[in-house]
Amino acid sequence: MIEEFDARRRILEGTSRSTREEVLPLSETLDRILARDIFGQVDLPGFDNSSMDGYAVRAAEAFDDAVLTLTGETQPAGEDCGFELKSGTAIRIFTGAPVPRGADAVVMQEDVCVEDDGRCLRIVEGVVVGENIRPRGADVCAGQKLISAGAIMTPARLGLLASQGYVEVAVRPRPRVGIVTTGDELVESGTVAPADLKAGHLFNSNGPMLEALVRHIGGIPQRWHAPDEPDALGAILSEALDTSDFLLVAGGVSVGEKDFVKESLGSLGVISEFWRVKVKPGKPFLFGRRETEGVQPCYVFGLPGNPVSAFVTCQIFAAPAMAWWSGREDLEGGASLALTPFRARVSGALTNPGDRPHYLRMVIDPQSGFLKPTGLQQSHALFGLSKSEALLRLEGGQELVDGEEVSAWLL
Repeated sequence: MIEEFDARRRILEGTSRSTREEVLPLSETLDRILARDIFGQVDLPGFDNSSMDGYAVRAAEAFDDAVLTLTGETQPAGEDCGFELKSGTAIRIFTGAPVPRGADAVVMQEDVCVEDDGRCLRIVEGVVVGENIRPRGADVCAGQKLISAGAIMTPARLGLLASQGYVEVAVRPRPRVGIVTTGDELVESGTVAPADLKAGHLFNSNGPMLEALVRHIGGIPQRWHAPDEPDALGAILSEALDTSDFLLVAGGVSVGEKDFVKESLGSLGVISEFWRVKVKPGKPFLFGRRETEGVQPCYVFGLPGNPVSAFVTCQIFAAPAMAWWSGREDLEGGASLALTPFRARVSGALTNPGDRPHYLRMVIDPQSGFLKPTGLQQSHALFGLSKSEALLRLEGGQELVDGEEVSAWLL
């Protein structure tokens, strides 16, 4: 049985980066991974401008209790009026407006008094050179590297590129992810009324859950369900392998009499890298790949059939591989998940009496920010999973005291 970090390291080392890219309109790149480094195209700001409503002055003349002559000119935000400030004068200016030539500071309107029927300006509080002026290129210079390839496009980054005049950006493709659920006991919602569900049958939760999870982490899902029959299972797996960059198979990877997934995958050319991982939930886990000449490999993840186990193993093994394939740069080495890490304290003592690392499903107290377990921490307990907001990893035998600070991941 392989250790968790070693498993994730081997998964990432065995997953090739996608070499494909697509150019999209900037407005469609949110949450996508950049394929190329992005550089500044214009200075930002593109000109010296005022950061306040006030008066453009020469700092050496705008000392406490100085009196300056108002020119009667006003420079609004927008087109540069081409004003030039002469010695002993001040020009009315507004936030964002170009600074007139000859001015080297802006005094705020709260720090002056207008006198003599608007002809004179008395300085109440003086300024120094550069005060309340945003100089050209203070934020961005043309040619400056702004964002590295592999970064995720956020609303703020999208706004930055818009400020640089970008209308389209090259991004990595979204992985095509096949999802195959297995089991004669599973029934698709809508095919039978809840009251008519036969004893021994369950509604298929893994399929819709994994489909939503794949969308959430940026993939394009396609879903199948296979019965516990080798020929039908093999036909479905073959179709899924041919049309997917990644394949998630939920159930059928253990050692039961009707667990045919490992054998079927092997007959279709999938080479298993390892099976069974020392982690809870999710010990019966398989990783493999199928190589096809001239085609990018399909990476295969055999997930446990219990829904919480399927969810957790997808998050801690498949999601990092998809992010790595898509160009993420922060996952090398296997120690990191594709989720956002954060620090918090636990509410109450926690113990992992087993010898496997345990990923607990946690909620975040809205008042204190402390973490506490939610619902049953068992591999079938979907209700508790549905309320969870974070994952907390406890090492085998680890004990936490009430209030202890820990690292966790936001779901």
